Amino acid sequence: LGDGGGAGDRYDNGQNLETILGTLIRVDVEGDQAVAPADNPFVGQDGVRPEIWAYGLRNPWRFSFDHATGDLWIGDVGQGQWEEINRQPAGSPGGANYGWPITEGTHCYDADTCDRAGLTEPVAEYEHGTECSVTGGYVYRGALQPALQGIYFYGDYCSGRIWGLAAGADSQWEEAELLDSDAQISSFGETETGEVLMVDYNGAVYRLVSQ
Repeated sequence: LGDGGGAGDRYDNGQNLETILGTLIRVDVEGDQAVAPADNPFVGQDGVRPEIWAYGLRNPWRFSFDHATGDLWIGDVGQGQWEEINRQPAGSPGGANYGWPITEGTHCYDADTCDRAGLTEPVAEYEHGTECSVTGGYVYRGALQPALQGIYFYGDYCSGRIWGLAAGADSQWEEAELLDSDAQISSFGETETGEVLMVDYNGAVYRLVSQ
């Protein structure tokens, strides 16, 4: 969920664990009503919503799981300068703090210095220019495009640019711009067989292919 609106987290929700605004929640929906699983990171703590799995998000626009690894990926829309991609490895106990509004991307927000202790930094970011709003995507796990295997795709709503992010040497993430389109990228999708789709705000749906 987003932080509740307004510029600069004016309602102070991003770091407030008493609200689910600005968080990623995890609930069990198998019973008659949704409940917080007993192994959620903040269950049993006074003054903390037990549904919270991660926090410090401004406006998470699309999240997904890598079907091969179980890793969680989140595209988080920035305030006015930086867009970011967050990743939480499978097996994580949860509780990650992605920093908003202490940080925007890897940068202190509206301050020269800030306390980054305990924050989980994004694995990728980009600055506003013709870009303005990140749209999170999917890790490609299909069979039709072997060259795309394992790449996480994401895009920008304003510029139509699409990037790929993949694990590189020494646990570093390598990023490359793969397509500069005319689309207003509002979402990505995934077929049953793992092919990655891109949704244009005008209603068109495209399938990503390698060339």
